[in-house]
Amino acid sequence: MALLTGVIASILLALNTLFCSVILFSLTLIKLLLPFPSARKALNPILVTVASGWIYGNSAWMHLTQRMDWQVNMPDSLSRDGWYFVICNHQSWVDILILQHTLNGRVPFLKFFLKQELIKVPIMGAAWWALDFPFMKRYSKAYLEKHPEKRGQDVETTRKACEKFRDMPTSVMNFLEGTRMSAAKYQRQQPPFQHLLKPKAGGMAFAMNAMGDQFKSVVDVTIHYPDGAPTFWEFLQGKMTRCVVHIDEKDIPAALRSGDYENDDDYRQQFQHWVQSLWQDKDQLLTELAAKHT
Repeated sequence: MALLTGVIASILLALNTLFCSVILFSLTLIKLLLPFPSARKALNPILVTVASGWIYGNSAWMHLTQRMDWQVNMPDSLSRDGWYFVICNHQSWVDILILQHTLNGRVPFLKFFLKQELIKVPIMGAAWWALDFPFMKRYSKAYLEKHPEKRGQDVETTRKACEKFRDMPTSVMNFLEGTRMSAAKYQRQQPPFQHLLKPKAGGMAFAMNAMGDQFKSVVDVTIHYPDGAPTFWEFLQGKMTRCVVHIDEKDIPAALRSGDYENDDDYRQQFQHWVQSLWQDKDQLLTELAAKHT
């Protein structure tokens, strides 16, 4: 039965993706051919509407194939007319579907920070590019030592990506841990948290530097899987029967809305301290949710 459920869910996901992609790519081609920037910008809301329709389609097949006990706690203050920076703990690829399912229609369309390599993903990579998702290319310290001319390019890439969002309300999404939680990664990092890996503040700080004055607030999402984080295939098979999603809206300190994270030591320390405090609160919440939903 689980295998059949997984096959049906996979087919519905593929059909929904294919249908929306055809419309999305057709509009993208028109956007590329339009000679005037104002005309191209006018297509952006339509592209976002198509992408939101894809999410509604995913929610539909999830309701059809999954017998899920959803427990979602969300503030009433969220709006589709504001700009938000969304953060979340990261345990599984399923997190993305859950974020889209719970926030679609309640905040502006989510645009994820993605690794540059993901632009090569068939179909989805092109869709993310068409929707102006910010692709990140971060350089290691060792690489920058050998190629100092690349220093600062990752910051500029983030800044340019975020500046595209000034024209229409957007939710910029970032998994601050930078990778999915696993026992091996936890053991390697030895983080000062019980349920989380160490957060990386750089991408968030660069986004604040680009458009911090425009962000209404931080939407802090915490996902708890009472029965353990599922793989994507386990989710499609309907083996995830419970999911707890806790959403908070948090103010952005005025002093952190703009600053030079790369070169200002005081600003960088203040920003990192703030992110650490957000993560400490999230870790405590996960402890409480684990005790409540056994």
